[in-house]
Amino acid sequence: MDALDRLAEPGLDLLARVDRLLAAGAPEGHRLWPLLRRMQVLPGAAVREFLDLHPAPLADAGHAVRRLVRGYDEACAMLADPVAWSGPAASAYDEARTALLRHLDEGPESLVGRLESTAGYADALADWVEGSRLALARALADVLRSAEAVTVHTADAAGGDERAGALAAAEIATRVLGVLGVAYDGAETLLRQWAPSLAETTWRERTADVRTINSTMRIG
Repeated sequence: MDALDRLAEPGLDLLARVDRLLAAGAPEGHRLWPLLRRMQVLPGAAVREFLDLHPAPLADAGHAVRRLVRGYDEACAMLADPVAWSGPAASAYDEARTALLRHLDEGPESLVGRLESTAGYADALADWVEGSRLALARALADVLRSAEAVTVHTADAAGGDERAGALAAAEIATRVLGVLGVAYDGAETLLRQWAPSLAETTWRERTADVRTINSTMRIG
């Protein structure tokens, strides 16, 4: 359980009140409006969705992908052993073997390279989630002890000042959605940075046709 989990219950209670006060609309001209248009969600609903994001599953996925590399290493070790025969078929096999080794584990575009990039991306996402959850927890801690929180609680009760409540709710929503907006910008930046390394790898060199190798072996 991290700081965000510990603040979830009181934070969601406050934000539910904020959402109710904003249901009729934020104050005209308030700086919240650009955030609402961009995020298309009220702060309570946004935080509830974000609470489901945890870094541990992403970090575990990175570890699991890295474990797959060992299987490729074993396959490459077998392919690296020189053949004890010669002739046209051996030459064709050696050409195919060399190309396959290159495809499996030579450079960032190889299968192993893509696996390592995928694991790195999972690690980066885990770090992003951890950092974003911490930033959101700090924002919730700030708004929970703010004067606006008191105004929202009062306005949400029967007979409260709805106008003052709407303004206080808009201030709280601005702080929370602002933090989430920064977090989502970070996720988009990560995707742009890692996308080239996550593209599907392709066979980079045509090897001798298997039928040609078989035919050569029969002739030999």
